[in-house]
Amino acid sequence: MSHHKLSGSSYFSGKLLVFGALAVLSAVSTFIAGPARAHGWWHGEVKTFARTPADPGFPEGIAVHGNRVYVSGPATFGTAGRGPSKIFVYDRNSKVLTSTIAVAGEALAQEHALSCVAVDDHGRVYALSTQLGLLRFTKVGHRYVQESYGAPLPDLPTCAAAAPGEACAPAPIELPPIPNDIAFDEDGYAYVTDSFQATIFRYSPGGGAPEIWFQSPALAGGGPSPFGANGIRLDPRREHVYVSVTFSAADPSVGYIYRIPLVEWPEEADLELVHEYAAGEAPDGFAFGRSGKLYVTLAAANAISVLDAHGHERARIESSPGDEIPLDSPANVAFNDAEKTLLIVNHALFSGNPDHFGVLRVWIGDTADPLEKPRLP
Repeated sequence: MSHHKLSGSSYFSGKLLVFGALAVLSAVSTFIAGPARAHGWWHGEVKTFARTPADPGFPEGIAVHGNRVYVSGPATFGTAGRGPSKIFVYDRNSKVLTSTIAVAGEALAQEHALSCVAVDDHGRVYALSTQLGLLRFTKVGHRYVQESYGAPLPDLPTCAAAAPGEACAPAPIELPPIPNDIAFDEDGYAYVTDSFQATIFRYSPGGGAPEIWFQSPALAGGGPSPFGANGIRLDPRREHVYVSVTFSAADPSVGYIYRIPLVEWPEEADLELVHEYAAGEAPDGFAFGRSGKLYVTLAAANAISVLDAHGHERARIESSPGDEIPLDSPANVAFNDAEKTLLIVNHALFSGNPDHFGVLRVWIGDTADPLEKPRLP
C-alpha cells in the first residue's frame, strides 16, 4: 500500500493483564529441509542452517560479521532461577558452533533475557539485556570480553499518570521496559525499540544513558502479549527508520510496518504507515535486501512476508507439510550474501518446542542492503 501520514495523538487508558507473556523478539530457528512454497516471480528453498541449544532456548537476535554468525537469547519470560543468557557463535561456512558467550553479571534469581544483537566496524558485538542494558563484547584471542556500553532503558510512568513535564510512555498501561531490537546509523547512534513503552530510544556514539528519540501511541502493544514496537532498521537510502508493531493496542489482531524520518527529533505526525497485517500475523523482525525488498518475519503466521519498495506484499515464504522443522514463530533475519540466502531465527515462541530452536536458511537470490557498522570509541 502507499504511505499514509498519521497525525494527532490519543493516549490509551485502562489495564491489561499479562500472564506468562513470552517476549516476541527477533529469534533464530532450526533451518528447514525441503522446498518452500513458490509464489509467482519469487522462488525459495528452506533448509537447516544450525540448531541452537535448548538451554537457554528461545533464540531471538542474529547478526553476521565476516565468517561469524551471532545468535542471542533467551527472549522469553520465566527465566528466574535459570542459567545466564547467551550468544552462540557459528561459522558461516561450516555452520558449526565455534563459541558460546555467557553473559556475566545477571541476577539469575530474577527475570533475565537477551534480545537482539548488532556489530560495529571493529567486529565488536552489541547485545540488549533486559537487566544490564546495552552490552558490548570484544573478541580477545579465543574469548570475548564483556563491558557495559549503555545503561538500561528507564521505567517510565504512563503519560496518563505522569506529572506535568515528566518523561512518560504513551502506552495503555504501565509495564517495565522491554528492549527489543537495535540498529546503528552511520554516525554511530544506536536506535532501540522498547516493546512495552511505545518508545524508540537512542544511544549516542560511545554509549551512556539512552534518550527518548520517538514516541507514539501507534507504537503501543495490546492483547495478552502486548508487544508493540519490535523490529527496527534503516532504509537503503538512510532517509527513514522502519519499525514494526507486532500487536497493536488499538486492535491486537493487527500489526504494522511504519517509517519515521531519520532526523534529529522527528515529530509524532511524521509517522507513516508502510504496510498493515490485519489477520493476527504478528510482524516481528525484518531486513532490507539490496533489491529494495523488505523481508518481514510473521511470528504468528509462521511465514516470511516479502514487501516491495512501495509496501506491497509480493510473496510469502511458508513451510511445506513435509518439512522436518517448520517455521515456528520466526523472529529476526540476516543475510548470508555468499549464498544469497536469508538466515531466519526460529524463536518457537508460542509452541515452546525445543526441537524448533535454531536458524533456518532460505534461498532468495538476494543479498543484504548492508547494515551500518560504525566506527565507535
